[in-house]
Amino acid sequence: MTDAPETPARHSHWAVIGLFLIAAGGVLVLARSFLMPLILAFLLSLTFSPVRRFLKRRGLPDGVSASIIVLALVSVCGVALIGLTGPVQDYIEDGPNIMRDVEYKLRGLNDLVAKVSDATEKVDELTDTESKTTKLSVDTGPGMFTQVVLSLPYVAAQGALTLVMLFFLIASGDMFYEKIVAVSPTFKDKRRAIEIVYDIERKISRYFLTITGINAGLGGAVGLALWALGMPNPVLFGVLAFGFNFIPFIGALVGVALAFAIGIVSFNTVGQAGLVAAVYFLLTSIEGQLVTPFAVGRSLNLNPVAVFVAVAFWGWAWSVVGMFVAVPVLIIIRALAEQVEKLYPLGVFLSGRGDDELGHTPPE
Repeated sequence: MTDAPETPARHSHWAVIGLFLIAAGGVLVLARSFLMPLILAFLLSLTFSPVRRFLKRRGLPDGVSASIIVLALVSVCGVALIGLTGPVQDYIEDGPNIMRDVEYKLRGLNDLVAKVSDATEKVDELTDTESKTTKLSVDTGPGMFTQVVLSLPYVAAQGALTLVMLFFLIASGDMFYEKIVAVSPTFKDKRRAIEIVYDIERKISRYFLTITGINAGLGGAVGLALWALGMPNPVLFGVLAFGFNFIPFIGALVGVALAFAIGIVSFNTVGQAGLVAAVYFLLTSIEGQLVTPFAVGRSLNLNPVAVFVAVAFWGWAWSVVGMFVAVPVLIIIRALAEQVEKLYPLGVFLSGRGDDELGHTPPE
């Protein structure tokens, strides 16, 4: 028996899906100033929902719980900013000098690159290859510290909008869940809708709370290790390791590169800086390959290729914030796919190795 030929209706169906995805991507990029704080607030509200319910069982209204959670977030962020502003400002202002020191101490590598470049040019000359040299005029523009200062009002406004949205989402309690139940036509649909939203809430909350604890442990380990190796400002690097590790793959590489660059400036030899970078990389590798897979379990295990593509796309669309939300968005999509029959193949694709059945049969 041969498969039925593709019908025009089927082709139009996939065309509509493709146009929808393109339009959705365009909206994400064009409306990111509005959508970023909204999505962040939504993810944080899911994360803190168990805390809100715990406080509600203790007799606290949702509005009071929302105030406590938002004030706690503001306090933690404020203390971190106050404590780290000095070292970060010093590194930013001294950025050109740091780069000169790095270039000077890596001169041996530069000489090797120059020799390879000279050899390539000679080969081109022997094969009569014409080369054209284009002179570029580089406008350095404002310094890095000036750019950071100019971006602060925008970042502060986005942060304030996120916190306000978070307050209202937490203070509303289970209102949105009640609305979902109210608009579902049948009892089966109501039950399925509640199962989906609670499953998403549970997985997002577990992911963020688990990853935050793991990253805190990693930050402490990195800070202690770099302190033992004689690195300046080990607390700063511990906090950076904590923050960077929320971004899969790229965060660890950026942390290793920064540790290596500062190590070159701080130590007498490149080998000592390489040791610092190697220790940082070793700790992040242990966390990524052993600790996190064991802690998050199979239900949150994702296809690493899908994670990398998601981080690349969201990073392109929303920069650092996009890379931060990439994995939670994948978790939400996978949770939906586990409960919706037509999306079940997508859930299988997004799952990690060994999770081809997602732990159950496709939903009816």
